[in-house]
Amino acid sequence: MSSRALPKVAVLMGGISAEREVSLSTGRGCAAALRNEGFEVVEVDCDRDLAARLSEISPDVAFNALHGPMGEDGAVQGLLEWMGVPYTHSGVLASALAMDKERTKAVYRNIGLPVADSRLVCKAELSGGHPMVPPYVIKPYNEGSSVGVYLVAEGENAPPALADTMPDILMVEAFAPGRELTTTVLGDRALTVTDIVTDDWYDYDAKYKPGGSRHVVPADIPQDIFDACLDYALRAHRALGCRGVSRTDFRWDSSRGLAGLVLLETNTQPGMTPTSLTPEQGESVGIPFGAMCRFLVEDASCNR
Repeated sequence: MSSRALPKVAVLMGGISAEREVSLSTGRGCAAALRNEGFEVVEVDCDRDLAARLSEISPDVAFNALHGPMGEDGAVQGLLEWMGVPYTHSGVLASALAMDKERTKAVYRNIGLPVADSRLVCKAELSGGHPMVPPYVIKPYNEGSSVGVYLVAEGENAPPALADTMPDILMVEAFAPGRELTTTVLGDRALTVTDIVTDDWYDYDAKYKPGGSRHVVPADIPQDIFDACLDYALRAHRALGCRGVSRTDFRWDSSRGLAGLVLLETNTQPGMTPTSLTPEQGESVGIPFGAMCRFLVEDASCNR
């Protein structure tokens, strides 16, 4: 970071992925928070001319508020490395690795963290019948925000017809029953555990529409499960090589105790919209939203 009295921060948002609208909401919220913290902020709705835009702006730091492919998968991180612009959140390798859900699960398994059974399949393969015994979930292996997720219930005769926009390679994962839990890691600290309560499936609307879900924070769960979520999230953050902030999602089958807790994924670009989990967790442990955004700017770097 340069010696300017007011560091100039380019907040990268929008982009070209299916998660564009969520990213715009995240970016605008973070930009407002950073201005309140005293930073000079330029909001950048990212397109393929991003390198030229950044050259014109000449920021001290890029605050990465992008979600999905190109912004969360190591692509924009590589561009920023090449340009020598310090940036927030995880670096190239951790971003690419965490975006690939199947490879992420391989990392989890390697360090002894529990996961649900899964495999990658071709979309065409699903026309021939169930790839595993229902219930199971079909989802892209490199998207987020519950975009394009299908739950195949027990008793279904065949897999569902998928939208044309679904990619050719998909993840099929055994459905993990139980409660939806999540833990944010900020720096080297696991913050708390949230229990996400919904009337039905925790899909895109439940995540981002007001009233779509109810967050119980801190989660009202047994202490050993609470402690395991904190421990597993921090171990996942470190094993993937994450930086700044990440959020790890779990399912917990309370009928099985600790054996019923499994990791779903680690998000290196957790949402910071008005309904998002990470800012809410920060507030619950005494870290205001502005302070969280400031920490990420001060933590920004290259070559990670």
